[in-house]
Amino acid sequence: MEKYTIVNKRNISDTICEFEIYQPLIASKAKAGQFIILRGEELGERIPVTLVDWNAEKGTIKAIIQAIGKSTLMFNNLKQGDRFLTVAGPLGTALEIKKYGTVAVVGGGVGIAEILPIAKAFKEAGNRIVSILGARTKNLLILEEEMKAISDVTVVATDDGSYGQKGLVTDALKTLHESGEKIDAGFIIGPIPMMKFTAKLMKELGIKPFASLNPIMLDGTGMCGCCRVIVDGETKFACVDGPMFEASNIDFDNLMKRTSEYKPEEKQSLELYERDHKCKIGLH
Repeated sequence: MEKYTIVNKRNISDTICEFEIYQPLIASKAKAGQFIILRGEELGERIPVTLVDWNAEKGTIKAIIQAIGKSTLMFNNLKQGDRFLTVAGPLGTALEIKKYGTVAVVGGGVGIAEILPIAKAFKEAGNRIVSILGARTKNLLILEEEMKAISDVTVVATDDGSYGQKGLVTDALKTLHESGEKIDAGFIIGPIPMMKFTAKLMKELGIKPFASLNPIMLDGTGMCGCCRVIVDGETKFACVDGPMFEASNIDFDNLMKRTSEYKPEEKQSLELYERDHKCKIGLH
């Protein structure tokens, strides 16, 4: 089998797909907290995606992609047997996996997929796992059963109350704390505002917070400087110093500002792609 071939594809929701990709070198080296960079065509974007799972014996890795822009939409239009042009990795600094006691993993939206391998690693290290899964509505909740399988406690929160506890993941965390749940460390992945306020609450509750940051990224090796973030007043590169950082003093406001800089161009690129795609399949 050729490298970068899609061995299996699973549609998790209307906009989220799971890909199993043949890339034996990455499969043999990957660790929790690391990521890969995908490219679909010669002039295409380099898209960083968290490693969700890997199997050294099969030589495959898994990534979950949400279609939110042109490139990710193109990826999710690929089929089993198709190939990515390149799959680079594993990139980033692997997490230090140790025994804290009770570890809370908090995933929002597609961040649930990214928190899954972290939860697995901490469970295997002997920690008690408390999982808090957040989504806007029930239909957008992913991987609940997979998270339950490795968690001692699982709480689901939906913004609209269509499933689980109504409210935000911070509401669920408060409820757990008030019920007497003692948590020693927390790992958060999701939308930036969610990570900001969850980290703030964890700090207030005496829980050591960590968050995985998702700035604009280009080469993934620390050379271009695109992925700079501010942590404890210092500039860090998320691709090599992270992507997971101790979250007490992350400048989330700066991160939000930087990640929104190209929103108009991203919107325009997506609209042009969707228009051209419709023309090609005879819808226009």
